[in-house]
Amino acid sequence: MRSIRNATAAIALAAASLSAPAIADDHKGAQAVAQAVDADYDEYLAPLFVHFHENPELSFLETKTAARMAEELRALGIEVTENVGGTGVVGMMRNGEGPLILLRADMDGLPVVEKSGLEYASTATQIGQDGEEYPVMHACGHDVHITSMVGTARQLVEMKDQWSGTVMFVVQPAEERVGGAKAMLEDGLYDRFGKPDYALAFHVSSVMPTGKVSASETIQYSSADSVDIMVPGVGAHGASPHRGRDPVYIASQIVTALQSIDSREISPLKPVVVTVGAFQAGTKHNIISDRADLQLTVRANDEETRAQTHAAIKRIAQGIGKAHGLPDELPVQVTVSEGTPVTNNDPELARRLNGVMERELGAEAIMPWEQRGMGAEDFAYFVADEYGVPGYYFAVGGTPQAAFDAEANGGPAVPSHHSPLFKIAPKESVTFGTRAMIAAVLDLAPVN
Repeated sequence: MRSIRNATAAIALAAASLSAPAIADDHKGAQAVAQAVDADYDEYLAPLFVHFHENPELSFLETKTAARMAEELRALGIEVTENVGGTGVVGMMRNGEGPLILLRADMDGLPVVEKSGLEYASTATQIGQDGEEYPVMHACGHDVHITSMVGTARQLVEMKDQWSGTVMFVVQPAEERVGGAKAMLEDGLYDRFGKPDYALAFHVSSVMPTGKVSASETIQYSSADSVDIMVPGVGAHGASPHRGRDPVYIASQIVTALQSIDSREISPLKPVVVTVGAFQAGTKHNIISDRADLQLTVRANDEETRAQTHAAIKRIAQGIGKAHGLPDELPVQVTVSEGTPVTNNDPELARRLNGVMERELGAEAIMPWEQRGMGAEDFAYFVADEYGVPGYYFAVGGTPQAAFDAEANGGPAVPSHHSPLFKIAPKESVTFGTRAMIAAVLDLAPVN
C-alpha cells in the first residue's frame, strides 16, 4: 500500500524545484499571507491533497469526500450542513456584520484510469449510478479545489480581525455532470443559507503556467448540453434492406447534417460546437437493427445561439427521419439530458477583483483571459439572472513553465484536462488559488 508520507515527500521535492511567484517588497501583507499559506501547505495540506487524489469519487457519489470536507470545516468551528443537493456540503463562517460571500469548490472525479505515473496516482474504482464499475481519477483538478478551500478556511479563521461578514463554503457535487450546482439550489441553498452578495470560484488550469491567474470581465465559459437522439428503425435482414428502415443509415445522415448548423445556420461570428461523441446501434453483421442512439455535446457562447442550435438539432434530426420514411408513430426523439448555461463574470466585480489580484499577487501573475476552447461550468447556476448574484470565476495556473518549454522543444505534450495523463503541480496550484481567494475575501469584506 502506498504511503501518504512518501507521496507527500514527492510533492514537496517537486515543489522545491519550482520558483514561487514574486511579490513586491512593498506588499508586506501579501508577503505574510503567502508565507502563511506555504507553511500551512507543507505542514497540513500536502497530505490532505494526496488523500483526495488517491480517493476520488464519481458525480453524486462523493460520500467519503463530502464527509472529509465536513470534518475539516467543522474542526475550524464552522457551522456545517451535509447532504445539500445530494452529497453537497455547506459551511457557514460567521464573523460579524458584512457581506455574505459564497466560495465554491467542486469535488467529483471522472471515470478515467489514471496513467500519470505519480506515486500517489489513483487506483480507485467505484460502482456508478448505473450499477457498472468504473475506474476513478481526479483528471480535472477538483482535488486542488477542495484542498484549497480547506486552506482558505484555515487562513480566514486566523485572520478574522482583517475581515467582517460571512463566508459560505459550498462543497459541490457533480460538476462533471453539470448537475450539482442546480441540485443544491433546488434543495434550497439560497433559501436556507441566504442569497450571497458575491459568488466566487476558481479552476486550476493545466494550460496555464503556475503562478498565474486569469479571469474574463465577460464570458468565462461556454454553455454545455448533453443531447440524446434516438433514431427508431424497422428491423430487417441485412440482405433485404428494402423491407425495413435502416436506423444506422438514417442516423449517419443526421450526424453529417448536424455539421451544417455551424456552417450554414449560425452567424460565423458566434462560436458553436455540435459534437457526436457516441453512435451505438446493432448487434450483428447481417441484421438491420430497429434503433440507433447518438450522444452529442453542444456548446455555445450565448443563450440565444444555444437555443437556436437546440431547435436546429431537433428539426434536422426529425426531418431526416421523415425523409427516410419513418412513420409518424416512430419519430426521431431528441432530448437534453443535462446542461449548464454560459458562465459570465460580473463585469464590475471582475474589474475590481482583477485589480485586487494584480495588487496582491503581483502584476507578473496576471494573464489576459483567453478562451482556449468551449469548456463549460455549472457555476453558472449560482449566478443566474434570476438570483442577481454577481459572480467571479477565475483560472489558476497548474503546470510549471518548464513543462511548456519542454513541449515547445519537442518534449512530451502537457496533458489536457480529462486525460489519463493529467497532472498539475499541487503545491503551486493549491497555494496560489488559496492566496487569490483570501485576497478576494479581504477586499470584499473589509472591517468596518
